[in-house]
Amino acid sequence: MTFTKRGTLAASLTACALAAATVLAGCSTGASDDAADSGEGSETVKIGVVGASDPYWQTFTDAAADEGITVELIDFTDYNQPNPALAEGELDLNQFQHIQYLADYNVSNDDDLVSVGATAIYPLAVFSTKHDALEDIPEGGTVAVPSDPSNRARALNVLQSAELIELSDGGTLFSTPDDVDAAKSKVEVTEMDASFTATSLADVDAAVVNNDFVTDAGLEFSEALYQDDPSDEGAKYFINIFAARADDADNETFKKLIEIYQTNEEVQAGVAENSGDSAILLDTPAAELQEIQDDAEAQIAESKG
Repeated sequence: MTFTKRGTLAASLTACALAAATVLAGCSTGASDDAADSGEGSETVKIGVVGASDPYWQTFTDAAADEGITVELIDFTDYNQPNPALAEGELDLNQFQHIQYLADYNVSNDDDLVSVGATAIYPLAVFSTKHDALEDIPEGGTVAVPSDPSNRARALNVLQSAELIELSDGGTLFSTPDDVDAAKSKVEVTEMDASFTATSLADVDAAVVNNDFVTDAGLEFSEALYQDDPSDEGAKYFINIFAARADDADNETFKKLIEIYQTNEEVQAGVAENSGDSAILLDTPAAELQEIQDDAEAQIAESKG
């Protein structure tokens, strides 16, 4: 299976959640019914995001307005609320998560949200404000990882690749701290909400920090001590996506918004700049995204028995 990167063939790839949210005033009526005040025929689409202040979102909103679509961004501060808000009709789309996170949400909540558009794959990185290199992290030091299952497993695999821990299961999509072989590991692992790993750096030796929280914490991507490779074979489950309700999988307005995100040069440049040029920008077809999601959900369901 192949994925396209900004219209070119990318490397074959095989293989975020939220506490306090902006108050949502009522339920969305959906893009097909919602008319904006700006003029006849215009549509309003509510999109849940983490980090609405990132400059590229204003560029995206302006580009959508040029096409007669009013985008209303609903900002969240962590990863727990955008999927329930989407499922309950308070949002039309959300864009904050990768496929593995969405798959775990669906299985855990018996829901059927779907992947409708690719954005990018981001590396997952280890940061420290106490140490300048991995080798400076002391024996018995503490490293924080996100507590949500999909990002936690990926973070543990990053730490194993960095030779800070060894996992008794070899490292899987479902690894947990219980799989850390303490006798063979250099550091101890502590879990916390993904939104807190960056802000905990004063209290731990290092932390695995999700892309959404790097710049807000005053960190620079270039300061990472280590990161995984987003073009690696295991990366397909970590493609970030726009998600919608299943009934809206073929919504033409949503398809237009995804096209704007994937093809507008200023939007794409803004996304890349916001990631410290670490993102691999993708336009993988929705059908392929859903195949990956279905595979992830099957694996997750089997792992949960």
